[in-house]
Amino acid sequence: MASKRYRKLGAATGGERVGQIINGIFLGLMVVITIYPFWHVVMYSLSDSHASMSGGIFLWPREFSLLSYQQLLSTKQLYICYRNSLLKTLIGTGVSLLLTALTAYPLSLPRFKGRGIFSLMIFFTMLFNGGMIPTYLLIRDLHMLDTFWVYVLPAAMSAYNMFILRNFFQSIPPSLEESALLDGANPFQVLFHIVFPLSGPALAALAMFYGVALWNGYMDNVLYVNDSNLQLLQNFLRQLIAAAGAKSGTVSEMADVSAASRLTEETVKMTVITVSVIPVLIVYPFLQKYYTKGVMVGSVKG
Repeated sequence: MASKRYRKLGAATGGERVGQIINGIFLGLMVVITIYPFWHVVMYSLSDSHASMSGGIFLWPREFSLLSYQQLLSTKQLYICYRNSLLKTLIGTGVSLLLTALTAYPLSLPRFKGRGIFSLMIFFTMLFNGGMIPTYLLIRDLHMLDTFWVYVLPAAMSAYNMFILRNFFQSIPPSLEESALLDGANPFQVLFHIVFPLSGPALAALAMFYGVALWNGYMDNVLYVNDSNLQLLQNFLRQLIAAAGAKSGTVSEMADVSAASRLTEETVKMTVITVSVIPVLIVYPFLQKYYTKGVMVGSVKG
């Protein structure tokens, strides 16, 4: 009996090891599939333009060259656009989180009368919007054309993110708020000193949502801003890619014409993608751990 039991235990252990090996192989393939596209882009951008046109898999640069980066980084407009995009992302994320929290907190309180009506009004904005032309006319009448705040205020709060944060606030025990109110705290003190510290995962997840959307957005620059000193990085890089296809315009102006002429359109695209994604890659590892926890907890109740 004992020998049979040991044989069964050994078989189970062997089956678990096989399962672990299969899982490891599968996860390894998923890592390769996920990472390789970006690795391909970086290696392509570090390769000589004409050598890279042979195609195929890029594991290492082909005839290593920094010409595309030298040409791109030599443009003064690039740094102006980088500054504008960073300011837009940082200020916009802060304003969006503040407005989202100030809206979500009262709507999460059962004692707030009429919260259902207000929630319905906010939900309505997720289904319908005024359209491009009415929005442009509104921004014009508010005198926000060719101003920095046109990047921040018109889309300062997402209704979807507000409902996520509201549901997260509802999961916080009401006894914490009641005890603070009995001790003389006002609602703002409760929000900033009790609710906010307990909502770190949800706030971090929403900060990533807002930050990525603000960093990648460029249509507000296209529609509402003509001032080159307020140009965003994404719009500048879009113009750069378009000019690369024509071998004229921004590419010829950004550096030495003879050097720019040696760059292919694909090399410029790969360099532009690498430069534009760097800030997101730097920030994402610090906030990624809050993603699942923040969103899942916020979606349980409501």
